[in-house]
Amino acid sequence: MRKVIIIYGPPGAGKGTQANLLAGKLGLIHFDTGKYLEQLLHDSELQKNPEIKKARKIFDSGALVTPSFVLKVTSKKTREIAKAGWGIVFSGSPRTLFEAFGDSKNEGLIPAFEKLYGKKNIVPILLKIDPKISILRNAHRLVCSVCGTAILYSDTEHQHKTCPLCGGKLYKRVVDNPKVFGTRIKEYQERTAPILAGLKKRGYKITEVDGRPLPYKVFDSILKKLK
Repeated sequence: MRKVIIIYGPPGAGKGTQANLLAGKLGLIHFDTGKYLEQLLHDSELQKNPEIKKARKIFDSGALVTPSFVLKVTSKKTREIAKAGWGIVFSGSPRTLFEAFGDSKNEGLIPAFEKLYGKKNIVPILLKIDPKISILRNAHRLVCSVCGTAILYSDTEHQHKTCPLCGGKLYKRVVDNPKVFGTRIKEYQERTAPILAGLKKRGYKITEVDGRPLPYKVFDSILKKLK
């Protein structure tokens, strides 16, 4: 499918889970900017690079990495995906107005995708969720160290000890630390959420979906609205 689906919502809304489900169902590439940056910035072979070291310090604090750096690395990678003929689903990216729309000297991702895919094939989705649920989810979030699967939180007495998909060891991401998480929510509200208004001004309709139910129910709602 030659589409670009962009899923927005606060941390803990389930963006990554829904992006994975959509990628599998519709034959898209899930470009997880957060995971891509985490792998890039924690690559042991790149730690002597001053630009990487600076960006990693910002990333690990929960703040958004310098937009010009993010735009450079994500634009290159996503253009490669488009050139290969794949559609893309994003989970929470582009993350700033600059990354989304660029400026007089830099082409943002939205204008780039309009040229590559056509405006009618770009679909913004907003997962709406109460901040209290968002905080609860991330406080207990675990991720598989092997396949990257995010483990669904139910309650403290029934948590997986290993990944139910591949059996790999589970870990808590640096950015899911409660102190860091507060910064992430603030960053989303101040720097990412305004993109939705920018998309509306550009003529896009934002598809809103309730992010509170179980993932399969949210997924069903998204598919119905996409049709």
